[in-house]
Formats: sequence, C-alpha cells, structure tokens
Amino acid sequence: MSPDAATDPLLIERASFETSRLMAEHPPVWHHPNKALVFEIACPSGSVYRGTVRYSRWRGLVPGCLWDAAAALRRVRSKAGFYDYSEQSDLPGSVEWHVNFADPHLFVAYGSGLFAQDEMQVAEHPALGALREALLARGSLPLTVEAGGPTPVLVMGVERRCRIATEPDPLAGRPHGLYGNRFAAAPPDVVRRATVRLDPPTISNIIAMASLPGGDGRYAPEEVRYLLSTAYSGFRAAVLESHRDGGPAVPVVVHTGFWGCGAFGGNRVLMALIQILAAGAAGVERLVFHTGDPAGEISLEQARALLAEKLGGEQPLSTDALVARLVGLGFTWGVSDGN
Repeated sequence: MSPDAATDPLLIERASFETSRLMAEHPPVWHHPNKALVFEIACPSGSVYRGTVRYSRWRGLVPGCLWDAAAALRRVRSKAGFYDYSEQSDLPGSVEWHVNFADPHLFVAYGSGLFAQDEMQVAEHPALGALREALLARGSLPLTVEAGGPTPVLVMGVERRCRIATEPDPLAGRPHGLYGNRFAAAPPDVVRRATVRLDPPTISNIIAMASLPGGDGRYAPEEVRYLLSTAYSGFRAAVLESHRDGGPAVPVVVHTGFWGCGAFGGNRVLMALIQILAAGAAGVERLVFHTGDPAGEISLEQARALLAEKLGGEQPLSTDALVARLVGLGFTWGVSDGN
C-alpha cells in the first residue's frame, strides 16, 4: 500500500514509473507475431521513451449521493466512430481519460492474438504491457476486480506510440476489418499497412474497469448495483486524480463507449444509462460517448430518451431507488460477440 492510501480511503495503492526505465527493465512480452510486428513499427530500435507512467488502484463503492439524471444528461456528448484520442477543443486545460474495457486481470491478454478493445489499447500504448510486467515483478496485484468487488485502475501519462486501423477496407486487404479475432488471422503485410507510428507520441490517461462477465435473462438488482458501483468508482477516481494533478477547478473529460457489451454480452442501452448516470454523480464535466456505428448511435439515443422520460423530470434519486427504477425497466442480457 502506498503512503497516500493512508489518507484516502478509496485508494489501494499508487506508484510511478519512469517510462524509459519501465520499457528497459520490464519490456512488454508479445506472444503473437502480429502483436510483435505492431511493436516493431511503433517502437523501432533506438526509440526514446519519455515521461512518467503513474499507476493507481482504487476501491469500489456505491455512493451515498443522490443521482441526478437531468444534470447527468447535460454532460454527455455523442461522437461517431471509435476512440481517436483527440482533445476537446472547447474545454481548454481539461484532463482527458479513456476507458479501458478491462478484464478482471489487468491487461492479461495484451500479448496474445486477441484484439478486442482492451488489447488494441495496449498495442497502441505498449507501456501498458510493460506496466503489467512491472507490477507482477514487484508483487502487486494487477486486478480490476478483487474479492468479488471492483477495484478500478488508473494510468496517467502513458505514451500512445501508434494507431491501428481496424475498420473494414477491402483495398487495404481487410474487407471485414481487423477487430477481434480477425487481427490474429490477418497476413503480416495487412497489419503493417494498418499500423501508423506516431512520432512524436501522444499522451493518454486510462481508466481500466471491468464489467460483469455475462449474465442471463433480466438484470438482477445486485448486477445493476455492481455496475453502478464500478462505473462511479472508476470515474470518481479519475476526477480525484485529475484534481490532484491540476487543481480542483480543472475540468475532467471521460471518453467511453459500449463498455462490457462485446465479449461480456452487456445490454447496450443499460450500459450507456449506467455510465451517463455515474459520470454525472462522479463530477465528470463531460462524458464523450463513442458510438462506433449507426446502430450504436441508436442505442445511445434510446438511453438518453429513457433518462429524460423516466428519470430526468424527477427529483434526484437515492441509490436504492435508482437501482429499483433501472431494474423495473426490464433490461435483459445480450450475448457475447465472441471477441
């Protein structure tokens, strides 16, 4: 446990790593040749790594505050497509975060042939893989879930060394894209053409939080409560770290998407509702929701409409009342996308 954890009851541990030493002493380990190829492009021999990677791990909690749906709705913006890591130009000086759709074991499959959102983010930010190796070496628990409860992880100041195009492009040799299982099966020349080195690299801040890994039928109250706790805790930790770094007036922006709705089979509308509500309760200035495709835009608009019609015109709700209301809407689990 870090010394700061004694004064902040939500903080489990905090550590800092000079990026150059992190990459030299605990280099990421790639088990699939396409992942190794991406790294060779992003970080060729002689690459210089700068800055400091700041890691922190936080306890999950269900807030005692009231949930204000109308206020939360005012803070959400939709954005077509997937993460592009561009800054919000109308919020100068903001601290921006991107959600990692994490496994309970932090970045556990980063070196494999898997290429869902979590693994793609590590491929573009290879120091995240090095961070996992360093945490394992020092005996820390790189977990986003422990003893059945969420323990979201934040990473500040990590270099994004490349961008990887995953959208379908027949002319580039990827008629069905590179996302998910298609990445491992792609010929090396296709992966090479899809990968662009960023020089100089940009800097990202990451919120790694794990959704529930699948369910069946209607969502139960304990499932909804768990998801609210996870999202709130991750977002609140990002606000606390941003204010610790830049002062209490700095605006906080969180970028997210359909967290938990791929391999874990979460309900898109419910997961959007939960994140919008959690961002508002946590004090996030803006939630930028990346919708991916037109179907995603429809799901987000359904979530916003439900918030406005079912919750937005009422007084703020307690957590118990909110859970009961969300359960009463009858959301059901989807199915895994297999990635």
